[in-house]
Amino acid sequence: MELRPYQTEAVSAVYDHLRERDDNPCVVIPTGGGKTPVIATICRDAVELWDGRVVILAHVKELLEQAVEKIAAIAPGLPIGIYSAGLGRKDLGYAVTVAGIQSLWKKACDLGPVDLIIVDEAHMVPAEDDGMYRRFIADARVVNPSVRIVGLTATPYRMKSGEICGPGNILNHVCSVVGVRELIARGYLSPLRTRAGSARADTSALRVRAGEFVAGEVEDLMDTEALVESACEEIVGLTADRKATLIFSSGVRHGRHIARTLQDRHGAECGFVCGETSSDERSEILGRFRSGGLQYLCNVNVLTTGFDAPHIDCVALVRPTMSPGLYYQMVGRGFRMSPGKADCLVLDFGGNVLRHGPVDAVRVSTFDRGDGEAPAKECPECRALILAGYSACPECGYEFPEPERRRHEARATTEGILSGQTTCEEHRVSGTTYHVHYKRSDPSAPPTMRVEYRVGFSAYFREWVCFEHEGYALAKASQWWLARSNEPFPSSVEEAVELALLGALAETESITVERKAGEQFDRIIAHRLGAKPPRLDSDEGLPEYTPATSCGIPLSEIPF
Repeated sequence: MELRPYQTEAVSAVYDHLRERDDNPCVVIPTGGGKTPVIATICRDAVELWDGRVVILAHVKELLEQAVEKIAAIAPGLPIGIYSAGLGRKDLGYAVTVAGIQSLWKKACDLGPVDLIIVDEAHMVPAEDDGMYRRFIADARVVNPSVRIVGLTATPYRMKSGEICGPGNILNHVCSVVGVRELIARGYLSPLRTRAGSARADTSALRVRAGEFVAGEVEDLMDTEALVESACEEIVGLTADRKATLIFSSGVRHGRHIARTLQDRHGAECGFVCGETSSDERSEILGRFRSGGLQYLCNVNVLTTGFDAPHIDCVALVRPTMSPGLYYQMVGRGFRMSPGKADCLVLDFGGNVLRHGPVDAVRVSTFDRGDGEAPAKECPECRALILAGYSACPECGYEFPEPERRRHEARATTEGILSGQTTCEEHRVSGTTYHVHYKRSDPSAPPTMRVEYRVGFSAYFREWVCFEHEGYALAKASQWWLARSNEPFPSSVEEAVELALLGALAETESITVERKAGEQFDRIIAHRLGAKPPRLDSDEGLPEYTPATSCGIPLSEIPF
């Protein structure tokens, strides 16, 4: 199995982080973007190249099954054990152990020393309490104090506490991220269309508990005859030509009401699954839905992670949520590509897009209710839900009235009081890394070399060198290279990065960073460089550069 370019970049970013930093990295890949092949590749390298032991943790058995399948495809013959009560296995002593956290959390000592703990759906790791993940990791550190943790998730934030990465958390830094919009543009994820329901409930009176609307109040609000009938009529009317519609309801009573209304009033059979559904009945219903024998399927909080049905081309949110992660996971069920699938329609009857923003720009807040500007807005003509910055609706062309200018900034700042004022500060560089970078907003643009300078313990500044551009950008790249290297100017970004990895560039000892009031990003305006290294051996060509994997990691640089 060959990794996609962004998956290869994610593997390399994990290895870079483990070699160069003392804390733990997180990889962010959208739902449907393929986290499992990244996990499988890291497992293969850890065992076959570095003689390490790995444990993969997940919270649902479907994710465990996917991990085993992908590891077997990428590394046939790799010893894999499964420790999961749900799968009827409790294997110990393997190089790779794929485990359900519910089964393994008290068994770190029985498992023995491991070098790498990989957490799938890493947003499930709690922020502070002494839960199963934290207990297992703490015990694993007793057995092997040098164990490292790698997290993978589509949603690097929690319902109430915000970002999952931070100095005091188990995961500390997002080392690689690829966005929904980029993968749609590259043809790896399905295009999305979003529309608000014509009838929506007023959620302003709902109470919030632990970062989410109180469940009973939500169900009482949404489970009315008028709202259910309006939603079902709209779902049927907009999905006549679609293959599979997945519906999220606000409770068991509400979900059964939706399924009954679709059947009795619209003649549309709708399956229903919830936590109370037996395993056999659930398997039968999901099998029919996956095979195309059932067009509509309603569920209550059971098909948000680990459920894979690529042909889903409509997701109906007949429930509001305060959780940006749950909102993303629900919509993410329609991200995957499938033959004959043109796009995925998202029908929002709970005001979730207006509350959280589009899924490629989710607004994350640690407060129960945000009072800031809405990240999305609804077109009054066609009810399309679009980014707040649009002046005209891209669906129907409706032109929004000119907004009022903001009267003041939202928070105090240490920036210059007048726009354009600048401050400059020199930083000593403790490490420099080089990467091939693709512009996410325009994947067709030429790649650049992203140079990352580490300053202090965990702060980074970046600049981009344009070896494959033209005009002024190319001239600047030529000056940048000439100041650092005795090698000929590279013909591509990939060649530049390879030469940098081979030691062809002078060490950057410090950088001077300019900050201008009113501008979002800092700018590196000067560098203090060490001596240029001598030319690489021109008689025998470049020294042999044998990557440990397809990601170009030298064998000698063991990441843990």
